[in-house]
Amino acid sequence: MRSHEPRSTSSCAACKLLKRRCSPTCIFAPYFRSDEPKKFAKVHKVFGASNVSKILIEVPEEQREDTVNSLVYEAEARLRDPVYGCIGAIALLQRKMIELQHDLVLARARLARYAANYSTGVAGTELDRLTMTGLGEFLVACGGFMDSFNQSSSYQVNQDANMYDLTQIPYAYHDQL
Repeated sequence: MRSHEPRSTSSCAACKLLKRRCSPTCIFAPYFRSDEPKKFAKVHKVFGASNVSKILIEVPEEQREDTVNSLVYEAEARLRDPVYGCIGAIALLQRKMIELQHDLVLARARLARYAANYSTGVAGTELDRLTMTGLGEFLVACGGFMDSFNQSSSYQVNQDANMYDLTQIPYAYHDQL
């Protein structure tokens, strides 16, 4: 555990910022080293030293390092986005994931269409033929997922995407920036 590691005689980042003497039993010292002053400054600005101290006292010692890491992440997110903080970052990632899932469905549909055109001999241009040359090998390597793909799965993904419509408030702020 970090609290049992030997400390240097200098004050921790928290005590330096708060301009107080760092005692050997300082609750901040194991987690806010003196060479990382910005780490505590961010946490202090968002949560306050008193609240952070109370949180660390309530948390079991083996979980304190993870708690501090979480507080630092949340403070950084709150400083970047004062209104939504971590939730804004999570919503942005969820929206990106839905967009990528939609793109994947479209790519699979196009691939299925090209595979169907190739198997029926409808490939129209020389470019289509060149593109489809390696497609058979690719389909075998993919384990035949194309056989199980159908248009209803595309419809289902679109219905699922509507359920997580992140273009509504409070998530629309990213597009307006």
